[in-house]
Amino acid sequence: MKATTFKHFDPTRTPSPCFVIDKAAVEKNLQCLRSIEDASGARILLALKAFAMPAFAPLVRQYLHGCCASGLHEALLAHEHFGGRAEGADKREVHVYSPAYSESEFESIIAIADHIVFNSIAQWQRFQSRIIARQRLRPGLKVGLRINPMVSTGDTAIYDPCAAGSRLGSHVELVKRQLATATDLNGISGLHFHTLCEQGYAPLVQTLDVVEAQFGDLLPHMEWLNLGGGHHITAPDYDRQGLIAHIRYLQDKYQLQVYLEPGEAAVINSGVLVSEVLDLHENDHSIAILDTSATCHMPDTLEMPYRPDILIRDSNGAMQVATAANATQHNYRLGGQTCLAGDVIGDYSFMEPLVLGQRVMFDDMAHYTLVKTTTFNGIRLPSLAVWDSETDTLEVVKSFGYEDFASRLG
Repeated sequence: MKATTFKHFDPTRTPSPCFVIDKAAVEKNLQCLRSIEDASGARILLALKAFAMPAFAPLVRQYLHGCCASGLHEALLAHEHFGGRAEGADKREVHVYSPAYSESEFESIIAIADHIVFNSIAQWQRFQSRIIARQRLRPGLKVGLRINPMVSTGDTAIYDPCAAGSRLGSHVELVKRQLATATDLNGISGLHFHTLCEQGYAPLVQTLDVVEAQFGDLLPHMEWLNLGGGHHITAPDYDRQGLIAHIRYLQDKYQLQVYLEPGEAAVINSGVLVSEVLDLHENDHSIAILDTSATCHMPDTLEMPYRPDILIRDSNGAMQVATAANATQHNYRLGGQTCLAGDVIGDYSFMEPLVLGQRVMFDDMAHYTLVKTTTFNGIRLPSLAVWDSETDTLEVVKSFGYEDFASRLG
């Protein structure tokens, strides 16, 4: 069990299904990230694509430099809740990157963003005059270009921005060719890349070596360099001292400001998804139908794919961790309520037979979960709750119903 504080949590205290996030665990992660900021001089932003719960905005503002957004709606969330609209020392930066910006949304973005990162020089040229006009009113507005060093270091193709034919960022040959035949980078003050996914320090070093080899002639002309996300900075085995040293090296050598955009690292091991057993039946396997869904509530179990751990109370009230299939005599295939045949979370073994109404907790469910939920089949969205493992206070901050389903469909 990764979210270890939940060994002491009673899942019957919340509605079901329900995402429960431990405030104390999140704060511990944020403190770790802030220590990297303080020791290295980097600026760290929360990637809202991984976790965007407004209830945690006051806590995030205490520790991080701002947020990065993937488009207008996340940018508005950062602006309205995470300190983007504040002034003075309370102001937090709002960075926006999108593979392409639409005409209808761009004016709203440039009104609130502090950094806008373009996916291509062509997109920069398209909006250049409007950016320049806005900079007369907001001199702090910065523009960046996403580069793609084409260094694949991960194992899951769907999450590899550096795969052949990637639409994310401009590779070095394209950048140099466009610089030679079109405009230069006048007006571009920073470079951005994002190549990692749940990875440690070594893949970052591998990527940075290539970035320096490919784009080192541009870096002395930049004010900032954004190393993107995917850094498992708060994982116990992450080489944080190595990261600090490398950030200092980059900032000293090129006289620029380094940014990082972790998402998962801010909330790793801090949340669970509480679910309830609705039915038990047989079809080659013993099957348990839950009031949650892989496809609606935890799609990474299908996309990544991965098998989330489970914490469950036995008949004596003691917490047990479900094990790999066939490890005990009580084996179940856990599935969701939807009509999708593949809505299966996985096969698990339990110390005791499951019973109707029993609560199970899926581990490490804060990141890339509630931001991805859907209402396919009209399945109810999980409630959202904030628990503090240090004080044992619990608040259900949001519940969902029929209107949340119907309102999306017109």
